[in-house]
Amino acid sequence: MDMDTDACYRVLLARDPRFDWRLFVGVRTTGIYCRPICPARTPKRENVTFYPTAAAAQAAGYRPCLRCRPESSPDFAAWRGTSNTVSRALALIEAGALDNEDVEGLASRLGVGERQLRRLFHRHLGASPISVAQTRRVLLAKQLIHQTRLPVTEVALASGFGSVRRFNETFQRLYDRPPAALRRQNGEIPAGEDGVRLDLAYRSPYDWEGLVGFLKLRAIEGVEVVSAGVYARTIAVGEDRGVLTVEPGAKPDRLTATIRFPKLAALPGIIARIRRVFDLTADPQAIAAHLCSDPALAPRVAARPGLRVPGAWDGFELAVRAILGQQITVTAATLLAARIVRDWGEPLPPAMAGVVPGLTHVFPSAERLAAADLSTLPMPRARSTALETLAKAVAADLAIFDPRGDLPQAIARLKSLAGIGEWTAQYIAMRQLREPDAFPSGDIGLMRAMADAEGRRPSAAALQARAEAWRPWRAYAALHLWTGENIADPLAPAAGGAPTVKDSPNDRQAA
Repeated sequence: MDMDTDACYRVLLARDPRFDWRLFVGVRTTGIYCRPICPARTPKRENVTFYPTAAAAQAAGYRPCLRCRPESSPDFAAWRGTSNTVSRALALIEAGALDNEDVEGLASRLGVGERQLRRLFHRHLGASPISVAQTRRVLLAKQLIHQTRLPVTEVALASGFGSVRRFNETFQRLYDRPPAALRRQNGEIPAGEDGVRLDLAYRSPYDWEGLVGFLKLRAIEGVEVVSAGVYARTIAVGEDRGVLTVEPGAKPDRLTATIRFPKLAALPGIIARIRRVFDLTADPQAIAAHLCSDPALAPRVAARPGLRVPGAWDGFELAVRAILGQQITVTAATLLAARIVRDWGEPLPPAMAGVVPGLTHVFPSAERLAAADLSTLPMPRARSTALETLAKAVAADLAIFDPRGDLPQAIARLKSLAGIGEWTAQYIAMRQLREPDAFPSGDIGLMRAMADAEGRRPSAAALQARAEAWRPWRAYAALHLWTGENIADPLAPAAGGAPTVKDSPNDRQAA
């Protein structure tokens, strides 16, 4: 990525927050890299070098600033750019892909060669995949040191370092001091904290009410609770179980997540999932500017500034919900999902039960549902058979819902599963694979929202053609169309159309 030095220096002089996370400033005289909004005295132009990512600055030998704290910059571990391969690779790295495998394995999951992946990273990010992964670990560790009371040895484990010795050596090299010396003693961490409590940054604006309302309408009894604007759910990683809550933070442009989980090593992956569910990687200003060029979308975008595409906690859970929701309302699908949880869900262990009122079970695993008799559910037999087949397929390949290949490849892979047609595949791509350009053009709600003054709806083909101008943000366009018809209650089943969901003919035939 080319960085225009003159333009970047003007950004630095202005402390322009719009460019926070889009560039980082390496100061040669101090050996430190900063965010462009750093309150420190502005260095001379001849003493600075600009980098597109924190990883690139760190790879060049700079250490993170202790004042502006690059680890708290919005979206430090993700990126939106011209390479979809890089975007998908970063999502996998953030979820811990390089903690347990090498770059060759990561490239294989993406369907590219190792050398090609390295070239793409250097071209777009200025750093190698390994450097990006290490920067992610270091900045997460620094955040944990600042925001929690975890012992330093537990911080090392929770941030993905293989050993405490390596953790200490890395911090000594980067900061010229041991990790414990970075711990703040200013009383900003609440006494008696329960679990790991972290602030997660986002770029404003953020439509929290719209996103949490979407999740509340679909909350599965026993697994999820939304109350007083706080989202809570049960979580499972491997054989361990826990709970988390997410709510607006006390500081601007922050969500606060409280994670209660027995194994700290799972923390990076849990944080990555939270970022995905709450769409913290989005750049709402760039998305809005692009979509507002269409006069049909402009008033909807203006009415819901900062609208996000809600993500999914687990691909299998989302796919089950999507199949349950075919041709019935969200409310009916949610009741069916709650029954599945009551009959086959796993109760929380005693240490976690009662931590958050209403959270009692973990959503059943694919293995558990594959062995269940789903014919007892009040639904067409073809649909329960589709659920059984899906469960067996996911139990055999837990990576089915990982971001692999491009969007057309992902849609084709999903449609090969029983019960999943075009609409459901696009919906899963939007919420689980985090494809910003996924778009279910055959959706009746979208076609109704795009009806002309006489009420004539476009065909699926016509809507698909119209949506070409919305690329690469068609998923956000779909959310605006679904919510834009009834601003007072944008998530009401009668108003938004397809999230309340009637599937396409493909889905009806497959189910």
